[in-house]
Amino acid sequence: MPDTVPTKNEGRAAKSFRDTWRALSLYEKFEQAVVLVLTGVIAVIIVSALWNLILRVALSLVLADVFDPTDPVVFQTIFGAIFTVIIALEFKRSILVVAERRFGVVQVRAVILIAMLAIVRKLIILDLSKTEPGIVLALATAILALGAVYWLVREQDRRDREAGLVE
Repeated sequence: MPDTVPTKNEGRAAKSFRDTWRALSLYEKFEQAVVLVLTGVIAVIIVSALWNLILRVALSLVLADVFDPTDPVVFQTIFGAIFTVIIALEFKRSILVVAERRFGVVQVRAVILIAMLAIVRKLIILDLSKTEPGIVLALATAILALGAVYWLVREQDRRDREAGLVE
């Protein structure tokens, strides 16, 4: 049976956590609790989406024997599900950054990246034969605008680092 006595590093980490927790204001403690609850909920969603994806692929391959990745409908369905998992993972990671108190608020770059992933997912699952050109143009414009904003934010972060304003 493994020894349950914490190591020195574990003890220091627990003490550091307690010290950090005590230093937080009431609102910051509330914010941390909300972040932890959201992280748990998103983890459940990720596991559920991944399980659903695995079942879809496994059942299509084994039972139905109709899994043809070259079929556009199958491709769109599978990659749409994969992007759903990726978007949820990125969303969870951005929330964990807040939980680790590296930044006081959710990073703008993370939100822009999630939005870009969502639009790319939409473009992948879109049936172009049934979609009006205006919708495709709107999605293309949105992804270009988000890309430009992402670049501007990244450049500002780079300038802030060079000026010594950010770690």
